[in-house]
Amino acid sequence: MDQLTPSSVSTPAQSTIPANAQWFALHTLSGQENKVKNYIERFKKAEELEDQIFEVLLPTEIVSEVKNGKKSTKVRKLYPGYVFIQMCLIGEDGMLINKPWYFVREVAGVIGFVGGEHPAPLRQAEIDEIRARIEAANGKEVPKIQYAIGEEVKITDGAFSNLTGRIDEIDPDRGKLKISVSIFGRFTPVELEYWQVQRLTE
Repeated sequence: MDQLTPSSVSTPAQSTIPANAQWFALHTLSGQENKVKNYIERFKKAEELEDQIFEVLLPTEIVSEVKNGKKSTKVRKLYPGYVFIQMCLIGEDGMLINKPWYFVREVAGVIGFVGGEHPAPLRQAEIDEIRARIEAANGKEVPKIQYAIGEEVKITDGAFSNLTGRIDEIDPDRGKLKISVSIFGRFTPVELEYWQVQRLTE
C-alpha cells in the first residue's frame, strides 16, 4: 500500500519564473480537483505552455478515523473545489493572454477562474497562508472529529478499551489526548491517540 502524503504540489519546470506570473484560484467540479491538476501538469508541455504555466497546488491533509474498531486514513482537501495555479495569464497591456487562458478553461472538470472573465490574482498574503497550511499539515494526521476539554468519550482501542473517560488535555501537534479513566472508583490519567476514542453519542 502506498504511503499517504499530504499536499499535492508540482515543481516548476523553469528555474526562473517571469515577473508577470501570478497565482490564480481555479473553481472545479467536486471530486475533480486531482484530475484537473494532473491534466494541466501532463499536457502543458505538449501545448508548449511550460513558459507560462508553473506550479499547480492542491493542498491536502491526512485525516484519520476509526470505524468498527479499525483505524483508516485518507487524504482530505484543504480547499475542496479549488486548485491553485501559478501562471502568466495577464499581459503587460492588462489583457488576458489567450493561449493559457483557453487551455486552462477547457480542461475537463474546470468551472472557471475565480473572478470569471476577469480573473483576480491571489495576493501574496493569501498564497503565503495556503503554503503555511500545507506546511502545517505535512507529515501529520488530523482526526476527522475534533474533541474538547471536559468532553466524555469512549475508549475503543488498547488496554482500556470500552471504558469511558473525560478529556483533560489535548495535544494537537502530537495527536494525543490525556484522559481521566475511572478504574475501581479512582480516576487514572491515560494518554491516547485521537483515533483510539470516540464520542459517546456516536
